[in-house]
Amino acid sequence: MTFLETLLDPFQYQFFIKGLVAALLAGGLCGLIGVFITLRGMSYIGHGLSHAIFGGYAAAPLLGIPIVLGAGLWGLASALAINAVTRRHRIGADAAIGVVTTASFALGVALLTKFGNKGPAFDSLLFGSINGVSIGDLLLLGGVFLGTIAIFTVLYRQLLFSTFDPEVAKVSGVNVGLMDTILMVVLSMSILATLSIIGVTLVAATLVIPPVVARMLTDSFGRMLWIATALGTAAGAVGMYLSYQLEIPSGTTIVLVNAAVFLVVLLLKGAKGLGRTAGLDDHTDASATGLVTASAPTRA
Repeated sequence: MTFLETLLDPFQYQFFIKGLVAALLAGGLCGLIGVFITLRGMSYIGHGLSHAIFGGYAAAPLLGIPIVLGAGLWGLASALAINAVTRRHRIGADAAIGVVTTASFALGVALLTKFGNKGPAFDSLLFGSINGVSIGDLLLLGGVFLGTIAIFTVLYRQLLFSTFDPEVAKVSGVNVGLMDTILMVVLSMSILATLSIIGVTLVAATLVIPPVVARMLTDSFGRMLWIATALGTAAGAVGMYLSYQLEIPSGTTIVLVNAAVFLVVLLLKGAKGLGRTAGLDDHTDASATGLVTASAPTRA
């Protein structure tokens, strides 16, 4: 077999084509929504919600509920619970995430241990799998991706304003609580749709690394969205291809590709690029603040 034939060999298999399309969608989706999550200083929530949804994956088959429906409702309930606890009680977001999601993950492990696995393979759920992608997974990913783009397009100004300055946004007439809830719903659905490709333990990295790299490359919030989405998509494609060639889980290779891109950009940009990321959790980026002020909705 020639070198070119070796390179093109994966594309003759239907399961690889489906996996590649899924990886493209999953990477782009995580990169897009990861910008909002990272800028809100809630990077940990992606890790937490993926563990919470794992509990739904384990419980749904035992209850006779379709896995996607059960895991989706479980993840959505966890996201809303975290949001409610954070807003109404004197508990930080990280603490709320830790309590809700670790309990859900532990329940999932307990159910699997007691009753056995009646759903997707345990290893596939943890690390993702190129072999486990179905047409249903592709439809779910595509639907969530298109829905996310539509929501972010329609609510762009409100989400942007509530992300950088929620107090001023509230005074200006933005329903910050509703924006937080919408973002949590989109995040939980995105994690649910990407778990079969990326896995429970690694999805947080795909939500964080592309936005961080994008922030190292630009001061513009709009360009940050485009760059993070493009980086996530490219890393998904390359990672899926390497997953086939190296015979290791797809989630692992996708995260390693993301990490390699981060290191390359870090070497090219040095301290200046890394310094830009210091303000992510503080929401103090000057150009972003100016953009928020310029596009902020006003009360009638």
